[in-house]
Formats: sequence, structure tokens, C-alpha cells
Amino acid sequence: ANTDRLRQHYWVIVEPEVGRLACGEEGVGRLADPADILLAVEEALAGAPKDLSGVSILVSAGPTCEPIDPVRYITNRSSGKMGYAIAEEAAVRGAQVTLISGPTNLSAPKNTQLVPVTTVREMSDAVTEHVVRANVFISAAAPADFTPAHVQNQKVKKSAHWTLELDKAEDILAQVGAHKGNTILVGFAAETQNLEQYAAEKLETKNLDLIVANDVSAQGDVFGSDTNQVTLISRGGEKVEWPRMSKREVANSILDYVRKNLLEDVS
Repeated sequence: ANTDRLRQHYWVIVEPEVGRLACGEEGVGRLADPADILLAVEEALAGAPKDLSGVSILVSAGPTCEPIDPVRYITNRSSGKMGYAIAEEAAVRGAQVTLISGPTNLSAPKNTQLVPVTTVREMSDAVTEHVVRANVFISAAAPADFTPAHVQNQKVKKSAHWTLELDKAEDILAQVGAHKGNTILVGFAAETQNLEQYAAEKLETKNLDLIVANDVSAQGDVFGSDTNQVTLISRGGEKVEWPRMSKREVANSILDYVRKNLLEDVS
């Protein structure tokens, strides 16, 4: 492809984004956010730091889809953009990155190993396989909290009366936290109320080192947005609030915090 030839000659490509196009359709082709373009220019001029060289980072991103019947499924509004931004920026900074992703419309970040999954079970299996080799696991995915108790083999007709029974899905992050060893665990908490309280509880119950909390009720349509406003809460009780930034800037800020505060002994 022409863009690949440009990259071979050290051109920096700012990829188009997914969104509503001039023709009225949804898809890849929308101009990248100006903040992302500016960040790419700044990185190209300054030279991206390689301060994560030698660090193995596992990132999970996106939603899961839990089948109800051959046509329908349960999912959520996660776009995967935050997790993909983290994976991309970590790779730029020299980390060895594995990205476990549920279904999204995003392209795999350059220099990352993409592991595509669909269901909670598949995501859990992939995380279990890869986390043992990771120095850091950043869980930015939004796996389903509930799965259908019984998956129908045939499409359920619209005319039928139907009660959908749900089972609680396995908690991937809690399972990893229970046997974390030396792996640094970073989780996300998307809440509509009592943000800091619920985030702190999740930090404790899942044995995390750091949690990134964002109030999804206060930011408009945060799902699919190219910006985010988050608060970091550490296991030691430190709280860091950041203003609204592009998700790439948020990603680099998270990586900065992990590098400076949690990865001091990793060469």
C-alpha cells in the first residue's frame, strides 16, 4: 500500500478515525481529531521516548458479545478506543505489547500483537494465557457482566413470549487479581454515580495496583468519543485528577504514571 511505502521512508501517518462521514454513513474516513494530529507532530519532532523498552504490557480493550441465539447477542457501547490508544502509545514507547480485543471497528496498532476475541470466555482464556508473561496488565476492556443462561440453537421468533434468563459472567480482572504475582494490574471503572467510592471498592476487591475512573454520565456520549476525563486512584490512596484530554493523551499519562510510580524496578 502507498501508506506502507511512506512509512518505510519514515513518514508519520495519522490514521483517519471511525465516525460519521460527509456522505452520512458511518465508517473509517473521518479526519483525525486535531489534538491527535498535534500530538503526532509533537512526537515526530521531539522523538518518542523509549522509556518502556524491555517492558511487557498486556492490554484488553473493547466489548464482548454474548450470543442469545444465532442472530442476537448481548453487548455494550464500548468502542475500544481507550484500550487501543494505550496499546499504541505503549508500543511507540518501546514496550512489547499484546492487545486482547473484543469486536471493534479499529485497526490493530502498529507493532502490537492482536488477539481477537468475541465472548467473555474467550477473553478470559486469552488473558489467562498471556498475563503470565506480562509485567503490566491494563484492563481497559468492558466484558459483559451477564451472559444468557441458555443459548438458543434457532432464532427466537418475534411473536413468541420470551423471558431471557441471565447468569453472572466470570470476573476476569478479579480472577487475575487473586493470582497476580508480580504483575502490575491497572483497571478501569466506568460509573454513573459515586465514582470515587465505587472505583476505590473495585481497586480493593480486585487487588489492583491502580484504577482509572471516569464518570460516564457527566461527559455526554463518552462511548466512542475521542476524548476522556479520568481520575487515577492508587493502592496507596493517591488520587490524581486530569482535565479532559484526547484518549492518546490519557493513554500516555497513564503510562507515565505506571512507569514512574510502579515500574521502578523493571529494566
